[in-house]
Formats: sequence, C-alpha cells, structure tokens
Amino acid sequence: MRLLNLIDNCARLIYDYTMIEKLKKLKINIGWKSLVLIGVCVVLLLIDLLTKIFEEKYGWNFTVIPHFIEVESGSRNPGCAFSFLADSSWGQPFLIAMTFILLAVIITVFVFLPEKFTLLKIAISMITAGAIGNLVDRIAFREVRDFVGVNMFGSMVSCNFADFWIVFGTIIAVIDMLFINEWAVFPLTKKAKAAQKAREQAEIEEKEKKQESTDDKNDAE
Repeated sequence: MRLLNLIDNCARLIYDYTMIEKLKKLKINIGWKSLVLIGVCVVLLLIDLLTKIFEEKYGWNFTVIPHFIEVESGSRNPGCAFSFLADSSWGQPFLIAMTFILLAVIITVFVFLPEKFTLLKIAISMITAGAIGNLVDRIAFREVRDFVGVNMFGSMVSCNFADFWIVFGTIIAVIDMLFINEWAVFPLTKKAKAAQKAREQAEIEEKEKKQESTDDKNDAE
C-alpha cells in the first residue's frame, strides 16, 4: 500500500504544474558533510586507479579468501557487468555516454540533496567514484581492468574496486530509500516514521483546506 502511495505521489508530481515553481526554489546544499564526502569520493577513486596501475605493474596473483576471493592480474572486460555488450562494436561508446548521463544525474542530486540525507549522499559519493574509475578505463583503454575474482554462486566473476564502490553504494542507497530516510517507502526508524506521519497529516490538512475553499465558492454562488 505504501509503495502504491509513493507511485501515486510521484504521478501527482509529474502532472503538478506548480512543480516548475518548486524546482526554482531548489537550493545548493553543500555543507561540511558534503565536502567530506567529496574528499571520500576522491580517495575511493584514487584507490581504484592506483590498484589498477599496481596490478598491471607487479602482476598480482594471490588468494585472499580460498574459494571465494582471488586476485589475478590480466583480466580485461570490454563490456560491463557479466561482459554484457563485450562483443558489440557500439558497446563502448554507449557505455561511455550512459556513464556521463548517470554522473550528471547523480551529481546534480548530490548537489541539491539536503545535508540531512547523509546515507544517500554517502551512497552517491561511492557510486560516483566507481563510475568515474571505470569511465577512465573505458576512455583510455576501451576496456575495464579487472583483477579481483569473486565467487558468485559457484562461478568466479572478475571485478575491481570501482565495481565494489558501485555495488556497495547502490545497496546503501536502496536500503536508505526503502527503510531509513524520511521519504522511506517502508519506514523502520523513528525519524522516518515521524516524517511519514507528518506528511500524512499535512496531506489531510491540505485536503480539508481545499474542501473548505470549494464549499465557500459553492456558498458564494
């Protein structure tokens, strides 16, 4: 039911002609938390790029966790996850273009998102670092340098730190939007539940005001 309410609210926003005015009121929200997270993003990006350089230079080949995580240099992926689009001639241009679009969207969200959405901003900073890390590879080498093998359901999947940042960031974002922040679909925290009740109360009051306004117009006629 809450998911349906969220979809309904999104639909209303799309058709709400006052949305343009609301967008004009958006403010840039870059406080000290955001500045720290920008620094974290840079550090994560450097970790990804430096590990790729070192694995090429030194030819890493060792086991981290037997039968689960292994490091092996030399793996290259011209596609994206699970080698999707690897054999397509237009795969790289498409992936590069999509990455730029994704970065434009999530960076815009990061800039305008209020500081109180800390977890979501953490997730965005991680996803941004991962996306830029793999984007550098695609532009420079037309393939992504993978060197970490992870056992996924019985088969080894090659990846890199950029992939880890993207996956972990996405998981954090989904958990935050579903359960934690004040716009959570299924609020579990006290803060999220209180925010939901406040929104519901505000909606009730708004409906009552509209009804009163309609009644007044009818009486006047």
